[in-house]
Amino acid sequence: MQRIGLVLLSVPGYSETFFRSKIKGLQANGFEVVLFVFYPPKKDEHLPCKVIVSPQFNGNFFSKSIAVFKALLQILFVSPFRSKKLYQLDSRDGNGRNACFKNLIANQFIISEDLDWLHFGFGTVAVGRENLADAMHAKMAVSFRGFDLYLSPLKRNQYYNTLFKKDVKYHVLSQEMKVDLIAKGVTDHQIKVITPAINTLFFKPNTSSLANDKLKILTVARLHWKKGLEYTLEALALLVKRDISFEYTIIGTGDELERLVFAAHQLGISEYVKFIGKQSPETVKTYMSSSDIYLQYSIQEGFCNAVIEAQAMGLICVVSDAEGLAENVLNELTGFVIPKRKPKVLAETIEKLVYLPERQKNELKKLAIERVKKDFNISKQQDEFLEFYQN
Repeated sequence: MQRIGLVLLSVPGYSETFFRSKIKGLQANGFEVVLFVFYPPKKDEHLPCKVIVSPQFNGNFFSKSIAVFKALLQILFVSPFRSKKLYQLDSRDGNGRNACFKNLIANQFIISEDLDWLHFGFGTVAVGRENLADAMHAKMAVSFRGFDLYLSPLKRNQYYNTLFKKDVKYHVLSQEMKVDLIAKGVTDHQIKVITPAINTLFFKPNTSSLANDKLKILTVARLHWKKGLEYTLEALALLVKRDISFEYTIIGTGDELERLVFAAHQLGISEYVKFIGKQSPETVKTYMSSSDIYLQYSIQEGFCNAVIEAQAMGLICVVSDAEGLAENVLNELTGFVIPKRKPKVLAETIEKLVYLPERQKNELKKLAIERVKKDFNISKQQDEFLEFYQN
C-alpha cells in the first residue's frame, strides 16, 4: 500500500471538492492518505483520513517554548537521521544556520512520517520545504492551481528558483500552466495536466424551460480583485444604457464587497445587482437552475470549478481569456471566451447572446453539457491521479 502525504494550509472545506474527492478516490484504490495542515481544523471539518496539525509556534512565549521543546525532542529521539539530512540539504542550498534550524523545527510534524509521496497542494506551501521529501526518502509532488504560479512570485523575486531545481513531479490544471512551467525551466516529463472535476450527478441541467421576464445573470466567486468583478459591473452598466433588462446575482464573500457595492452605486446599477454572500452547494445549484448566463470575467484564473458547474447546469458561459478559462470553455462551441479587462467587449458579447437564435443557444448548451460529462467528471480525475502516483 502506497502512503501519500498531502500538505495544505488547512483542512479543505466541504466546498473544496477537488481535495476531498481526490482523497476519497485514492483511498478507494488502496492508497493511504495522511493530511498535514498548519491550522487546527474547525469543529465541523472532518476528513476520513489521518490529519496531523502543525504545532502552533505563534502563541505566547510559554506555549511557543513548549512547541519548540517538543520539536527538539523529536529531532533527538524520533527522526535524528532525517533531521540531519534535511539540515545538510538546506545548508547546501545556501541557507544560513538559523534558517536551517528554524525549518527543521517547523517541519518536525511531517518529517517523522513514513511516506511514499509528499505532495504539496499549492506551490506556495512547498517554498522553504524543497528538501523535505528527499530527507524523508519520499518522492515529491507539487500542485499549482493559478494564484500560486502567477501572483505569489510577484511579491518576491526568484520565489521558486530552488523548487524548480529539484526532482519534483508537478500537477497543473491546464495546458497553458504547463507551457508556463516549461518556460521557467521545468521539463515536460515532470508535468501532468489534471483538470478540476465536478459531481456531474449533482450538477446537471434543469429539465424545465426557463421563462424569465428579464435576463438572469450569475457569478459565483470570491470577492477578490483577480475575479474582475469591477470590469463586469462596468459592462453591465453599458447594458443598462442599451435598454437590456437583467438581474445580476453574485454569490460569494471577500474583502472587496464594500468596494464593489460602491462601484455598482456609482455606475447607477445598484437596483440590478444583488450580493447574496456565501451559499451552500444546494443553493448555488438552485440559482444556476434559474439563470440564463454565467459570467466569469477574471483577470487571473487557474481553471474555475464554478464555470464547469454552470456548463453542466446548461447555462451559457461568458468568460475571460485568463489562464485556464480558455480551456474550460471552448470559444463559440461551448460558450464565449473574450479578452480580459475590456468591459465594452463583454457588454457586446452579452448583447449578442441575448439576440442569438434559440437553436444556436441550445447547441452551445448541449455541447457544453456533453463535454463536462466526458472530460470533467470526478471518476476521470481520480483515474488520472492514480496514474500520476503509479508512474
